[in-house]
Amino acid sequence: MSVKTRLFFTSIMIMILFSLSAIAGESHLVHAIKHAEAAAAAADGKAVAEHAEHAKAHAIDAKNNKNAKSDPKHIDDGIKCLDDAIKEGKGGNTEAAKKAATDAVTHFKQAVSTPAPASAPKQSSY
Repeated sequence: MSVKTRLFFTSIMIMILFSLSAIAGESHLVHAIKHAEAAAAAADGKAVAEHAEHAKAHAIDAKNNKNAKSDPKHIDDGIKCLDDAIKEGKGGNTEAAKKAATDAVTHFKQAVSTPAPASAPKQSSY
C-alpha cells in the first residue's frame, strides 16, 4: 500500500472517531430524556426514582462531553429536577416526583434545541 493510500485511510478513521464521540454525547442526552419521560409516566414513587437515577447518570455523561453541542445550563437545571424527582419518589410523593421528572424532560429538550453558549473571545496579552 502506498503512503498516500495509508494516509487517506488513516484520515478517514480519525474522522470516524471524532464523529462517534460527538454522536455519543448527544446519545447520552437522548437516553436521559427517555429515562426522564419514563420516570414522569411511572406508576409509583419507587419507579419514578429508579428511572430518574438512570436519567441523571446519562445527563451527567452528556454534560461531561465537551464535544456536545447542547446547553450545559439546561442540563444542570434538568439534573436538579431529577434530584427532586429522586427525593420525592423515594419519599413516596409520586405526583411531585412525576412533576419534577417532567420538568427535567423540558430542560433536556431545551438543552438539545439551544446551542451551547459561545465562549468569550480571548484577549490578547499585548
